[in-house]
Amino acid sequence: MTATTTAPMATTPPRTAPHPSARLRAWATRAPLLPALIFMIAVTQLPFVATLVISFFDWNALYPKARQFTGLDNYQQVLSDADLRHSVWTTVVLTVAVVLASLVLGLVLALLLDRRFRGRGVVRTLLIAPFLVVPVAAALLWKHVLYNPEYGLFNGLLHYVGGPQPDWISTTPLLAVEASLVWQWTPFMMLILLAGLQSRDQQQMEAARVDGASDWQIFRYLTLPHLRRYLELGALLGSIYIVQNFDAVFTITSGGLGTANLPYTVYQSFYQAHENGLASAAGVLVVIGSIIIATFALRVVSSLFREEAGRA
Repeated sequence: MTATTTAPMATTPPRTAPHPSARLRAWATRAPLLPALIFMIAVTQLPFVATLVISFFDWNALYPKARQFTGLDNYQQVLSDADLRHSVWTTVVLTVAVVLASLVLGLVLALLLDRRFRGRGVVRTLLIAPFLVVPVAAALLWKHVLYNPEYGLFNGLLHYVGGPQPDWISTTPLLAVEASLVWQWTPFMMLILLAGLQSRDQQQMEAARVDGASDWQIFRYLTLPHLRRYLELGALLGSIYIVQNFDAVFTITSGGLGTANLPYTVYQSFYQAHENGLASAAGVLVVIGSIIIATFALRVVSSLFREEAGRA
């Protein structure tokens, strides 16, 4: 008797109802974001494209029919004109001075607020307040309440001690603009650095104190290296905004006395000289510079996130 073996019949999986495709699910997930995306493109990208197109034309608003395509001539004029080159140099000096001073003062204030003391919440709120003031209002405050040679606070204090009565804006115009911007941007730097201080490894700090390290040694070898990324982030973000600053220069000095930065020069070319093409070319260069700085800022932010994820 021979045993016959039969191969098991292959079983087919039961049919299930067809699911929507992955592409359809992805579109369904992104659909609520489409209105915001369309709004962002319409508000930011389309005006930039229009500005880029206008920058290739010799276009004076007083003679609209005389416009003609000139290629890169506007960019060449922006880079070769003495006044425009001076405005670029003023922008660099203004940005570097304000960012460095704000970082140093912000670091000092952050170190003070990192300590526990009575009324720390109130002091923190008061120190943040300058950053919440509207930029034009802050510039008006410095111009009339502090700098005014007749009734300003600075000259009032000097008069009380028998000192001189200088005209701050006339004698030190660029320093006057820088001081108002430092006052406004120091709280921003303070918040970033305070977040960095509060993310330190407290066990490491206590171990250093137990080993006999002084406060200066802890700051130099532990705190400062830990804050390096936060300092870079504050410097990059501050540079992005201060490069584009217009309010303080326009309000305090009206671009005179050698304080005209590149955004104010764009304003002069567009609204006073009516040179739409030249102003657009200068504006495009400002945007390109801001994008370059923003690229470095995004890299620093991503590296911070990676470090925090590694600690977790």
